[in-house]
Amino acid sequence: MKKAFKPIVILIKIARESMQFAYHAISVNKLRTFLSLFGITIGIFAIISVFTILDSLEKSVRDSVQALGDNVVYVQKWPWGGDGEYPWWKYMNRPQPNLKDLAEIRRKSSLSNASVFCIYFRKPIKYMRNENPEALIQGVSDDYDRIKVFDVEQGRYFSSFELSAGRSVTILGNKLANDLFEGADPIGKFMKIAGRKVMVVGVLKKEGKSAIGENSHDEIALVPVGLANTMVDIERSGPMIMVKAKDGVATDDLVDELRGILRSFHRIKPLDEENFALNQISFIKQSIDNIFKVIDLAGGIIAFFSILVGGFGIANIMFVSVKERTNIIGIQKALGAKRYFILIQFLYESVLLAVAGGIVGLLLIFIGTTIISATSDFSVSLTAVNVVRGVLISAIIGIISGFIPAWIASRLSPVEAINSKG
Repeated sequence: MKKAFKPIVILIKIARESMQFAYHAISVNKLRTFLSLFGITIGIFAIISVFTILDSLEKSVRDSVQALGDNVVYVQKWPWGGDGEYPWWKYMNRPQPNLKDLAEIRRKSSLSNASVFCIYFRKPIKYMRNENPEALIQGVSDDYDRIKVFDVEQGRYFSSFELSAGRSVTILGNKLANDLFEGADPIGKFMKIAGRKVMVVGVLKKEGKSAIGENSHDEIALVPVGLANTMVDIERSGPMIMVKAKDGVATDDLVDELRGILRSFHRIKPLDEENFALNQISFIKQSIDNIFKVIDLAGGIIAFFSILVGGFGIANIMFVSVKERTNIIGIQKALGAKRYFILIQFLYESVLLAVAGGIVGLLLIFIGTTIISATSDFSVSLTAVNVVRGVLISAIIGIISGFIPAWIASRLSPVEAINSKG
């Protein structure tokens, strides 16, 4: 039994002694240690910063896309994206979706859970002396609150009567309400939208900016679509109909059903092209996947060059260390030290330097991400995956950079090493 554990005991002893030699060498040469740490710290800081920012950006973008709804189909005039050439001339003469399309979808669709007519436009909003000359207004029909995710922080949401009758009421985004009312309670107060007197019935909870440019509710004024029709020409405002699938219904099945309903309603012949677009979030996700593939490749290239910088720095320091300690190596060998002991001794020193520098780099990143998240709307976090990735990269850099100097040190002849003037 003791013989079985003997190799393990020997390895532990070698590791402990090698670590002691490495720690002594590092503590004695403080300036060299600092320079090594600085080089690898910069390298790991650059590598993990890139990965952290890319991961945070990707998460923000995907969360914003997810907020649009995986199970929502957008009926619009213009299709999203498209590979290769975009034949805009085919789409420009298409009719815009209208309230009659919405009524037909509601009447015939059996796979949808909710559907809403929606338009965006910009008009001046004014309350006393405070004014936003280009505020974003969103006209919505009933069911909007069943499709979009938002919380009313103050007041209430529209009643069914207000939406169907197009009453002069509005719900303000959090930032827009603060800008206009300067912290005062806006509920029940009257303001002007495009010259129309409108009463504020609610204020939405703050959401933050969207990473994909999708309109956040923070700076939007929601109004019933009937009221919006008195402020702007709906036909020219790029209206759309959002249709949400029932639970358990695949979006593709809903798309097929909507296609059949609208082709029949628009009296489109079987061989003729459709005069409407059925857009899905999957179109955006495919584009995002392609974009982040390119970004990840660029990040990998940056990481590679950062590794080279840190690796060359440690390798250079280790070559100098071997040169300076040639006599000590000779004495160790003369006293019976094996080659693998010398090899492990220098590898430990190299890895210890690299990992210590990597930890300092990770600490700087953590401080930086905390400051960015606290002072901006963009949330950046150092994930556990990137922490492990940083430590592993540091250790690998240490092994690769220190192996050749350690190998050279282990191959030195005891007599030549003792007589060396290094």
